[in-house]
Amino acid sequence: MEVTGHISGEDVPRRSASIWDVARVAGVSQQTVSRVINGKGRVSAETRAKVLRVIEELGYRPNKLARMLAGGPVRSVTVLTSDTSLYGAAATLRGMEEAARTAGFSVGISVLEPGSGQRDVAERLNRPGEAVMVIAYDDAGVRALASLPPDVPMAAAVERRPGAEAPDPWQVWLDDRAAAAHATRYLLSLGHRTVHYVAIPSSTSDLPQRTQGWADALRAAGRPLPEPLHGGWSPRSGYLAVRPLAADPSVTAILCGNDDLALGVMRAAREAGRHIPGDLSVVGFDDSPPAAYLNPSLTTVRLDFEGLGRACFGLLHRRLDPQNAPAVPAWSEPELIVRESSAPAPGSTF
Repeated sequence: MEVTGHISGEDVPRRSASIWDVARVAGVSQQTVSRVINGKGRVSAETRAKVLRVIEELGYRPNKLARMLAGGPVRSVTVLTSDTSLYGAAATLRGMEEAARTAGFSVGISVLEPGSGQRDVAERLNRPGEAVMVIAYDDAGVRALASLPPDVPMAAAVERRPGAEAPDPWQVWLDDRAAAAHATRYLLSLGHRTVHYVAIPSSTSDLPQRTQGWADALRAAGRPLPEPLHGGWSPRSGYLAVRPLAADPSVTAILCGNDDLALGVMRAAREAGRHIPGDLSVVGFDDSPPAAYLNPSLTTVRLDFEGLGRACFGLLHRRLDPQNAPAVPAWSEPELIVRESSAPAPGSTF
């Protein structure tokens, strides 16, 4: 979900903002703003993102009495996240929203700035003790999670912490480490001597979970362990990271920390005259919607981010209402989706 729009200094002062002010600045009807706030009715993703941005910029807070008159007791949750343009965060958010709306909760979204601290996080909550979910896949999310006041009921979707013997009962995660190891073993099984890796940033350690899984598999197989290439999150960062070795014929397999990085890697390989998958196999991570429609289609690790988001709300619901909340839903384990971008190593007998 891409948040667009700009609020100029001549717009409504933060303290006097009303639902009508939000509608005027966002260029939509009051009914549309109401639908966004209450999570009811059809609103396009673009319009919804714009309205949420205006709500955040103006500091608008829905009137509790109005909500009670409209539909009974007020039940709401705020989601803290740093970048809803990234597939993993956006899909997790969709799962959270879906589960919360089904349970009768309204959902507010607050997009974190890179340097968000405790005071900033506290100001983003609608009222003291507001229930919160945090998408903590990056540094901003992790800092926000650590900055929450102790009286705030919360649950979080996180990158799995390495070596955690007693994990936080109010956190959920996917086993990225095991999934990366499986993808690496798959490439080795095709006859590739080793697998290079383009890494995403980590939220929890100097070595991300996906990087650790890749390294685990190579060490266990007794294969060479190349220095990981450090990318960001975008296709451009993958393109720039791999361009120096894209033309190297000894590089026959590359695992990427997400599908966007793989997109950039594939571009750099084509520019270097490498054929995918004849000369070079490329595997991504996440199984974002475009992955199946690339040319060649991308072999990738499918992660159930939406299921994780639903489970995260399920934990929060149980925390808020342990007697009546339903069981926390399960989410699917990571799954390798084999498509056209991977093949046996050049010259192998497979």
